[in-house]
Amino acid sequence: MAKNTSELLGQLKIDRDAVPEPSPLSSRTIVLAACIGAVAGVLVGALATAQFTGETPEPAPQHPPNESASTPVPVDLPAPSTQRETVLNASGYITPRRVATVSAEVMGLIASVDVEEGMQVAEGQVLAHLNDAKARVNLDFARAQVRVLEARVASIGAELAEARRQQVRHAGLIDKHYSTRAELSQSEAAVESLEAQLSSAQADIQVARLEVQRQQERLQDHTIRAPFAGVVTQKNAQPGEIVAPSSAGGGHTRTGICTIVDMDSLEIEVDVNEAFIGRVSAGQKVSANLDAYPDWDIPATVVAIIPTADRAKATVRVRIGIDEKDPRILPDMGVKVAFLGNRE
Repeated sequence: MAKNTSELLGQLKIDRDAVPEPSPLSSRTIVLAACIGAVAGVLVGALATAQFTGETPEPAPQHPPNESASTPVPVDLPAPSTQRETVLNASGYITPRRVATVSAEVMGLIASVDVEEGMQVAEGQVLAHLNDAKARVNLDFARAQVRVLEARVASIGAELAEARRQQVRHAGLIDKHYSTRAELSQSEAAVESLEAQLSSAQADIQVARLEVQRQQERLQDHTIRAPFAGVVTQKNAQPGEIVAPSSAGGGHTRTGICTIVDMDSLEIEVDVNEAFIGRVSAGQKVSANLDAYPDWDIPATVVAIIPTADRAKATVRVRIGIDEKDPRILPDMGVKVAFLGNRE
């Protein structure tokens, strides 16, 4: 029994000399595996970061095996800017060059107004009518005077013809002693008088005809027309009110029917500080921005520099023409302008 126990213990004994030593190849393999694992961990972390930020990592640049590390990498330089530099900023307003408050040449009661604000009107279009009953009566009276004078001329012409026949008769009978020298003289005087009366009547007819023309023009003055094409911006009178070329007092007396603006004549007026007026010149390009549309760049050009300064504000007024017309540009709108320098 004891022998068997000794044999069993001998079998279980570990012989350290018999355990083989690890080969060098196995150590290198373990180190390589550790490196591969570390690289894999870095790649996994980079992919996770890119997925979280929504960006895709760019691949590492591949260099040719024979390329030197000192080779310079080409860099794209930005293209030079072609925009003009702003040399001065100012502010002003949109103003029309052609604007008129249309009135009547005569004083009268307004019968009708045929326009409203915002209406487009053509040159010569009827804007309003005045009560013209009295003007029509005056015109009819002037025409009647012409007819009276024409009848008078006809009567004088008939008398003159008879007087000339009497003159010829007396001249033929004086040699036969059937007529006296006094009768002949009277007939000659009658002819001369009637000729003078005829000339006066004919002159009166010319005056009467001129009066007819004057009354016709006075009647036409009761119809108010547009002096030029444009847009009605204000309606200043209503039917039943009295309009006059100049104010005659009273709450119902108007000096104008409406205001018309020529939209094609709109331009920009700005006040430039006189210390910086040297930066502005005629023909200079300008970029304008309306306060209502600040992101809309309107091309414009300096038209003229008014050759006078405002002593109180120390400014000089500059007129700027708008190069592109647009219905969004309205009179009295605020505008900011940038004067551009010459392109280099």
